[in-house]
Amino acid sequence: MREIDGRELAANDGRGGRPLWVAHKGRIFDLSTSSLWEGGSHMGSHNAGGDLTDEIDDAPHGPEMLERFPQIGMLKIDEGPTSTSASSQKEGAFVRSGSDLLARYPFLKRHPHPMTVHFPIVIGIFAPAFIVLFLIFHVPGFELTSFYCLGAGLVFVPIAMITGYFTWRINYAGHRIRAVTIKITLSVILLIIFVAAFIWRLSVPGIVEHFSGASVVYFLLVLLFVPLVSTIGWYGATLTFPLAKPKR
Repeated sequence: MREIDGRELAANDGRGGRPLWVAHKGRIFDLSTSSLWEGGSHMGSHNAGGDLTDEIDDAPHGPEMLERFPQIGMLKIDEGPTSTSASSQKEGAFVRSGSDLLARYPFLKRHPHPMTVHFPIVIGIFAPAFIVLFLIFHVPGFELTSFYCLGAGLVFVPIAMITGYFTWRINYAGHRIRAVTIKITLSVILLIIFVAAFIWRLSVPGIVEHFSGASVVYFLLVLLFVPLVSTIGWYGATLTFPLAKPKR
């Protein structure tokens, strides 16, 4: 395996169609096929063409993520620390300032979105689940709890969307990523359904107490929360834990 000096590493920064290389503990990996490194930047603060040995310690994942990509060489140990070009360092001032703010406060260091997104997921599952419990046991408290879940969804879905937008700007510099686009689209649909179901239940308190066409439609509407939050959660997980590509 050939040795690669710091100058050649820095030249392969993933910009302008160039290969995308990074170094970690002397090993150099080619990440050109990674969708999370488009344009030579990852998470809005890590740049290709440099040594990530120190930066990887602060990442939400370990160096095992690099093992999914081909190692193309070893970094010459007699080279000084590599750095990315001045132009790439100037980009994303908003992103890095936001990252600095998050790093300053430990509670926010891993970003608030991974925490707040769990609330809509749980609420979206519990809202139809409590209707099912009501239909089985005929306990009014179950149906009322479902209604409370709808109200909670109106609070936490917008919070999750706002923190998600913030994380997208900080982590991915606002780049268009398929998973993010799907999450945004489905989140808007989810919020619309929460609003519609809440207003409907508020206007017709006994809608599920007696079987009717309206009650069936209402239940199916609320039941849509399950596939929606599951899909949103799944695509969010693919950003944090990308699917391993099959080895050839």
